[in-house]
Parts: sequence; structure tokens; C-alpha cells
Amino acid sequence: MDKTYAPEALEQKLYQQWEAAGYFKPSGTGDSYCIMIPPPNVTGSLHMGHAFQHTIMDTLTRYKRMDGYNALWQVGSDHAGIATQMVVERQLAAQGVTRQELGRDTFIEKIWEWKAQSGGTITQQMRRLGDSVDWDRERFTMDDGLSNAVKEVFVRLYQENLIYRGKRLVNWDPKLQTAISDLEVENKEQQGHIWHLRYPLADGAKTASGQDYLVVATTRPETMLGDVCVAVHPDDERYTALVGKFIELPLVNRRIPIVADSYVDQEFGTGCVKITPAHDFNDYEIGKRHQLAMIAIFDDIAQVRVKAGLYTPTGEALDTIGDFDGTLPITYQGLDRFVARKQVVADFDALGLLDKVETHTNKVPYGDRGGVPIEPHLTDQWYVRVGPMAEVATKAVEDGQIQFVPKQYENMYFAWMRDIQDWCISRQLWWGHRIPAWYDNQGNVYVGRDEAEVRQSHALADDVILHQDNDVLDTWFSSALWTFSTLGWPESTDDLKTFHPTDVLVTGFDIIFFWVARMIMMTMHFLKDENGQPQVPFKTVYVTGLIRDEEGQKMSKSKGNVLDPLDMIDGIDLPSLVAKRTANMMQPQLEEKIAKRTEKQFPDGITAHGTDALRFTLAALASTGRDINWDMKRLEGYRNFCNKLWNASRYVLLNTEEHDCGQSGGALELSLADQWILERFNDTVQQFRQALDNYRFDQAAAIAYEFTWNQFCDWYLELTKPVLQHGSEAQMRGTRHTLVTVLERLQRLLHPLLPFITEAIWQRVAPLAGVQGETVMLQPYPQVEAETYANARDDMEWLKQVIVAIRNIRGEMNLSPSKPLPVLISQADSKGRERIEQNMTFFSALAKLESVTFIGTAEEAPASATALVGRMEIHIPMAGLIDTQAELARLDKAIDKAEKDVALVQRKLSNENFVSKAPADVIDKERAKQQDAEETLAQLRQQREKIASL
Repeated sequence: MDKTYAPEALEQKLYQQWEAAGYFKPSGTGDSYCIMIPPPNVTGSLHMGHAFQHTIMDTLTRYKRMDGYNALWQVGSDHAGIATQMVVERQLAAQGVTRQELGRDTFIEKIWEWKAQSGGTITQQMRRLGDSVDWDRERFTMDDGLSNAVKEVFVRLYQENLIYRGKRLVNWDPKLQTAISDLEVENKEQQGHIWHLRYPLADGAKTASGQDYLVVATTRPETMLGDVCVAVHPDDERYTALVGKFIELPLVNRRIPIVADSYVDQEFGTGCVKITPAHDFNDYEIGKRHQLAMIAIFDDIAQVRVKAGLYTPTGEALDTIGDFDGTLPITYQGLDRFVARKQVVADFDALGLLDKVETHTNKVPYGDRGGVPIEPHLTDQWYVRVGPMAEVATKAVEDGQIQFVPKQYENMYFAWMRDIQDWCISRQLWWGHRIPAWYDNQGNVYVGRDEAEVRQSHALADDVILHQDNDVLDTWFSSALWTFSTLGWPESTDDLKTFHPTDVLVTGFDIIFFWVARMIMMTMHFLKDENGQPQVPFKTVYVTGLIRDEEGQKMSKSKGNVLDPLDMIDGIDLPSLVAKRTANMMQPQLEEKIAKRTEKQFPDGITAHGTDALRFTLAALASTGRDINWDMKRLEGYRNFCNKLWNASRYVLLNTEEHDCGQSGGALELSLADQWILERFNDTVQQFRQALDNYRFDQAAAIAYEFTWNQFCDWYLELTKPVLQHGSEAQMRGTRHTLVTVLERLQRLLHPLLPFITEAIWQRVAPLAGVQGETVMLQPYPQVEAETYANARDDMEWLKQVIVAIRNIRGEMNLSPSKPLPVLISQADSKGRERIEQNMTFFSALAKLESVTFIGTAEEAPASATALVGRMEIHIPMAGLIDTQAELARLDKAIDKAEKDVALVQRKLSNENFVSKAPADVIDKERAKQQDAEETLAQLRQQREKIASL
């Protein structure tokens, strides 16, 4: 093996070998095990969330594959409607061309060309993470098979009256001119205003205080053009007498009623709320409760219309509302919503109806792609009536058919499902699954899998002109079918029978409703088992936390704190890192701030750590469901762990290659250390399996680290040296056999977490251990075996305590680790004496002892440093081992410094000014510092007493 562990030299080479050999394919034997990858956007690139979740999925897949399961990790990507359309539109804009100029069909061709050339970035990055997905089964939400599944689901739901078209309020992006989902809305806090507007009362009415107007407070004065009423709380005595009376709405000269609704907070503002159902989601519900018509004042680009849209509370078009035909004042026609805002405020002020203006910090919803404030907008959209499906999906979790890990996320799921609203599934885009509905010139709608089916099923003559709906389906619609469409549905394929229902879904809490719940609903509606019972899409939902930066902040480009997983794998110099973090920043001062922060955090850039170290770190931080604060020190520590494993393997190979390791017969004599490490490994297998089976990847990493670093490398390898140097042939053969056996099995145990380094080591050690095969990933996973050497385990653990006690004395007395020491032992029972005497060779070697003498209880030991193991006393005589005067001088100097440290922290804590003003966590740190300083001082004084007595 190479002297130095160099992941860059082996990782990509090994992955290419694995993929070419087809090792990631299901074996075709054993019970099935399937994980569906959450399909990343085709426009995407690898981020820390991907790295985290993919590490978990790959660990589970490799574990189950080795454990004899017919394992499939299904891979695929999402067509990402808005994101992909924007990417290609930007490319066209750079050429001076618009999609409208190209036309729909040509534009779609351009997108497919882009996908062929640039759409595979993230799949190449996934290979760098070691993802053992079956690439031959890769799916895309717009491929022919999935597109057919989407059409099939749409048509069937429509035929079952579960899909309908209606005019309702949606999140609308005026820049992209499409409806968007709640998940695509980002609430941004910003400074704004609240305008208090006077609405004159009609018919001479007055308030209880004698005013002839009501004051409404609003953050969106421009929407008053579409007001349909003013609402007050039914118990608000100030306005009770006015309920049922009218307002003369300024600027538009319409009479609108005053209604009572318990939604109104009578303690907030004036207790009067203007209601605009066509432009606010809460107002929309109030309007429906009071059966009030809706007035839509904005067009699709959020400009004031010439003539408002007039609709019933359920969305049917009206010609008039009373004597109002929808014509809006010419002053505002064609104005952008924010320009209209200024004009409306100015006009209220000119009329003396602007009561006051207050500054106000509020959250404004923005479209995450378009980057402009979203507009609640009345449009015709397609909806799924999800209530009936939600009942079945809710019961599946209640009954335990599907379990969430951690369990508390079930409550989030239930909260959404028990208050579910119909799902808007249409988007005003060109890229996506075009809605399979056709219209004739009279506006009649026909739904079918294609136009030919529509004409045949409805007996339409050839001369009837049909045009297909221009909208496409929300990408969440196609991804809701992911677990079964990827396996060949609606055909009854062997894959569907074998791998469905799948086993585990790994996902984030933020899409439990948008994706997880919808998958459960769709799957249970369309897939039934042989008894006709709804089939769940997966049995377990493992919910991950969010990876934050080292300060607990969410990673974002605007904060300049994003970490690229590939930079941690390959390394990146400081200038490149700064350039990456400040790319496309629009504010120069922000660029400078981010550059300085990056320079402070990574003065030398980021060194290469390799994929295995990154994966191990992610697993080690994976406390169930909690957000993770990234820690570069942990990453460095686990890079050192990989080095430790590599160097330990080199030691094993140097002492076993071209030596007799007992595979060809010959007597094997196992030492106590050999027997002990076999039992410790067996214990580790049991603990490691249990951790993985319970999705405790953090515990699995800790178990692997403890055994590999502390037990195998630090203890066992040292314990083998006396045998390999001075043992008999049978003893050396036994130790070599144990070395290669445990190292080979350890690579199999660690492989799911550390795929690359374990493959490289396994290929070298497997022949020595008599194991046949081309790759570690297709070897059987270590099983828990019956206990064989229970006494050896207990004996060795006891001896380790004695060795550690002697090493601690060395440290306390500042004795050289290489200086042989005489040891006197008293109060040893027969078992302890036997353990030491039978293992004197490695006991003396590891403790670096000159001699071991057992003394009787009546004998008095000379002045010694003493330690206890149980009741047994360990004495190391100090006389002659140290220069007493020099050691006393050293200790006096250390005691003087420790006394000053104690005095300094005591002064700080006795300062009332400091204690009263400092934060609680600072005070706690100072008190902990005081305790540490006092304990250090006590230990030094005790040590001085021992030395002085010599």
C-alpha cells in the first residue's frame, strides 16, 4: 500500500470500476429493499443538504445490499418547470431572442437540447459522493414512461370527479406570470408603512363617538379599488350599530356594506378591516362566508385593469355587481401596483381622507424564482379535490403502516392533512407536462390521454376544432407519483411487484406536505395489493434536519456562508473560494464583507479531505431530526480517522503479506489479545447493526470510531508487537490470522459509511484472510456470532485498566513514556495475579515496565505514586526515577501560575459590576474556568507533597 492515504488517487478510479462492473444493480435474490432518491432538479448542483441525505441513503443501501437483500436505490431527476424554463430563457435573451418569438414547440426543443448538454451536472457530482444508485434505471419526470403515468393519473382523477377547473385565489408571480406553490414563496422582512384611511359612512350614519367615517388600516392601500366591504368584530360595541349599514368607498364611488366577522381583531388598530377578496387570502375566506362578490383589479402583470373582473364568491363571472360594471377610474388604469399605491395615497391625502401613516416592519411574500412580491390573484386553474384521498393517507400513518423517524414529525403531517385544501396543480409555463384537456370553440372541455382519444370518446366530428390547454402541471404532481411511476406503472411490471412498496424515504421536514403527503395520497389511491387494500409508497419516512454553518446560520448565497461539498472533498484555495462566494453579488459592500469573512474563516482556503471523511462527518453529526451546525474541525478529525485506518492497515499488511497467516493449515495459538479483539469486534458488529437499524447514524459513526481508533489501532496493534517479535510460530500464526481476519471484517463493517477507503484496503487484505471476491460491496455483511472468548474479553479489559493506571501515573509525575518502571502490586486477589502473570509479556511491553513485584499486605511500600484498580493497589516507587529538586522547582513554578489563575478568575467573579452586567453564559464559563483552575491547583499541590516525601 502507498505510504500516505491519498483519496484523490483512488476515489474516482474506484467509482468508475464499480459503475462499469454493474455492482449497483439489484442482485435478483433475497428480500427486496428499495429507496427512492428525492429527485433533484435537473438545473441543480450538489449542496450540503444533498450530501447529507445521499450519505444516509447510500449507507442504508450498501448495508442492505451486503446483508443479502435485493437492493435498489432508484435514481432520477425532476424537470424543474420554472427553474429550467428560466435558465433557457436567459440563454435565449443573451442571443436577443424570446420564447414567444420561437414558439412553444421550438422552445421546448431548445430545453431538451440544454438538458442533453448541461442537465447532468448533479448526476456527475453524485458519483463523487459514492452514490451506489443503479444508473441504468435513471428516470426523468419528463421521460416517456413518467409522462404516460402523469396523463393516466390526470385522466382517471378527472373521470372520478377528483380533478376540476375553477377560478380561485392563488399565489401569482407577476414577473413569471404563473401560479406558484407555497413552498416557492419566500417571506422577506422589510420596512414599510401602514396607511390609515378614512372611509365615509353612507346615509348620514355616525359612529358611537360621533364620527361620520370609519378608519381602516392597511399595508396595501392600492387594493381598496377592489374593496367589497368593511368588517368589524361582532362584539365590538363601537361599531355594533353600524353592522348592516354602508360605506361610500372613496375614489370609486361605490357603496359597500359593513359586516360583522369574528376574524377581525378588535384590539388591533381601529378594529375596522377593509375586505378585498380578490387580493388577499384571508379576505377571500371572509368574502365567501358573507357571500360577497369579488372584484379583481389587477391583470396578470399586476397592473390596474381598465375594467375589473367581477365574480361570484365561487368564481363565476358576472357582468355587473349592482350598477357597477367593473370600469375602474381612468387615473389608475394601466398603473403598476406600486405606482398605483402612491397615486391612491396621494388622492386620499388630497381629499383629506388620509388619517395618518405609520412606519411598519412586515413580511412580504416574494417568489423565490421571479424575485418579485407575489400577488394573490384570481385565475382559472386546475385543482385536485384531495379530501377523500387525505382521509386514507392520514389513517395509514395513524395505523402505523407508515412510520416517521423521528416520530414527532407525524404531528406536523397530521396538522396539514386534517386541514387540507384542494391542490392547485396547473402552472402557466411551457416546460412541463401539458394538461391533457382540449377545448372547442364554444369553450367545452374534454379530457383524455390524447386528442384522438378525446375525439373518439366524445364522438366529435373531424371538422370540430380543438385546442389543447396551454398550462402545464405543477412539478409536485409528477413527483407525487415517483415511487410507482419510476417502476413502470401503469403497466404491471416485475419491478413494481418486486420493489413496491419501497422501504425508506429520506427527506427534509419542509416538504412533508408538498411531497411526502402527496406521494402517500396518490400511491394509496392508485395502487392496491392483491386483496384490494391501498398500498403505501414506503414504510418509513426518515426526516433529516437542516445543515447550518458553524454559527448556526442557514447557509445562503446572500450570506456568503455556503459550503460546497466538492470543495471539502477536493480542496479549494482562498482566492477561488472568495470568487465563488461573491459571484453575481449585486452590492459591492456585500462582496467586501463576504470576502473578509471568508478570509477570516479559511485563511489558507479549504484543504482536501476526500469523500469518505465528508461522509463520516455527516453521519457523525446526524442526530435524528435536529439541525446540524457544520464543524470543520470534525471534518479534519475524521480525515485523521481515515489516515489512522490506512496506517493501521499498512502495519497489518507489512506483518502479514508474504507470511503464514494460517490459511493453509498449521497450528494457531491465539493470545489473550487475539481472543479479546475478536470478542470486541463481535460486540461492535452488534452495536453498529443496531444503530443502523434504528437510523442512528451518529451512534453508528461513534461506535465505528471507538472500535477502530481506540480498540483496534491503539490497543490491539500494540498488543500484537510482543507476539510478532518474540512469539512461537503458532503464536505468530495465530496473531497474523487474527490481524487479517479482523481487518478484513472491519472493512466490511465500515464499508457503508466509508466506501472508498474500505474497498482499497479490502482488496489487499481479503486474499490474506482467505476471502474470495472482486469487491467488498458484494461481500456478506458481518453477522453477530456466538460468544467464544468471554473470559478473554473480561481479562483484557481488566488488564487495560491496570496499564492505563500506570500510564496515568507517568503523566502525572512527568515521567518519560520510554523509561522502564518498577511496579509493586499489593492487595491483588488470585484472579488479578493470574491475569498479570499469564500475560506478563505484553503487560510489561505496553506499560513499559522494568519489573513487576507482588508484595504482601503486611509489607509497606516505599514512597510511591499509587493508583487503584478495584481494591488492588499499584505502586511505582519514585526514588531514583526523578531529580527531586528539579521536579520540585518545576512544580513550584506551575503552582505559582495556577494560584495566579485562580486569583484572577476569583477577582472577576467577585466584581459585582461584572456579575450584574455579563450574560449568563459568560458567567457560567467563568465559573467553569474557576473550577478547572482550582482542581489543577489541588492536583499540583498533591503531586508536590508526593515528591517532597521522597
